[in-house]
Amino acid sequence: MSFENLNVKPEIISALKEIGIVSPTKIQREAIPLVKAGEDVIGMSNTGSGKTAAFGIPALERIMPGHGIQLFVMAPTRELAVQIAEELQKFGKYLKFRIATVYGGVGLYQQVKEMSRADIVVGTPGRVLDHLNRRNMDLSNIKCIVLDEADKMVEMGFIEDVERILRAMPDKKQVLLFGATISGEIERIKRRYMSNPKVAKAETYVRQEFLSQYYYNVMPNEKFSLLVHLLKASDTGRSIVFCKTRSTVEMLTRNLRSQNIPVEMLHGRLTQSRRLKVINDFKNGRHKTLIASSVAARGLDIRDLTHVFNYELSRDPQEYIHRVGRTARAGDKGKAITLLSQEDHDVFGSILRNYDVTVEALPKVDFPRLRFDTGRDNSRGNRPRWSPRRHNNGMGRGGVRSWRN
Repeated sequence: MSFENLNVKPEIISALKEIGIVSPTKIQREAIPLVKAGEDVIGMSNTGSGKTAAFGIPALERIMPGHGIQLFVMAPTRELAVQIAEELQKFGKYLKFRIATVYGGVGLYQQVKEMSRADIVVGTPGRVLDHLNRRNMDLSNIKCIVLDEADKMVEMGFIEDVERILRAMPDKKQVLLFGATISGEIERIKRRYMSNPKVAKAETYVRQEFLSQYYYNVMPNEKFSLLVHLLKASDTGRSIVFCKTRSTVEMLTRNLRSQNIPVEMLHGRLTQSRRLKVINDFKNGRHKTLIASSVAARGLDIRDLTHVFNYELSRDPQEYIHRVGRTARAGDKGKAITLLSQEDHDVFGSILRNYDVTVEALPKVDFPRLRFDTGRDNSRGNRPRWSPRRHNNGMGRGGVRSWRN
């Protein structure tokens, strides 16, 4: 099947061909006819399956320039909002419309100015609600709203914000809900705000023949040394290393650089401009390895990723699926390697029980043991550092000195 068979506008087909998209993916074949027919749609498919085009192509066809905000796309993160806006611009290169991208961490004025002329708004729930409370946004002309990565918005605690935004829109509108899974909270949105929704479904996680999944059993104090060994292996191309916390991202980045491995880091505490620069530099090949917290696990379109490393597992088993879904995209092959220590066994067992994945154990390998600097040492070497509690002349409770390693 081709996009011509789906009756997509010639202008959009021409733009798609220019960016190398010539045949629709399964989720696009399933969703585009339903969206074009005006149906409310629940779209379920894995990362990298082309969900943005699945809702974006038919939604763009309905835009009438200069008639106010008609299409509204909500995304859980700033990075994903920016990416969606960029993709819509590419798909609609030969159409006339204006997009405003709305997210936190930057000033309000420029966003208000862009929204006043926009036909499409792509935004994050918190900042959108901020604009609504300030009466900066007119949603009376909305024809279609898309909730992209809806399950992630629930996970991040945005469900109440999403519902308040939906209530501010006209009753008569098309609602499109896309994600990899549908939680109970999303079922609530389905019941309250969607009219007889149709389901468009493709694979909800990467197919086994494209993604090889492995794990090493490793002692916690050997994880870093093993990771350095693996990153220096000759077959390791562009890679993401996932950590559980921001502090680990920062420590691991610092230590890898000390081993002359050029890496960049991505986590939620970086400024917006810095995060976008890191992502763009990684996409453009300016650095080969990205050390990331779960902020990068969903939604971001990063192509040609050969490896995903789980330096630490998230407590949420589903996060594993989203992490490994960063690689083996669009028919390319990829590898996911988990460094499994004792503290990861419970969540790893949950992953194997709840998802249809095959993860193969790899044999132990020889690698040099390297020092990992936690940043807690000082000029006196590895001696414990004394720290006073409560300004009581260096004495803890009961006059006992306090020490920390």
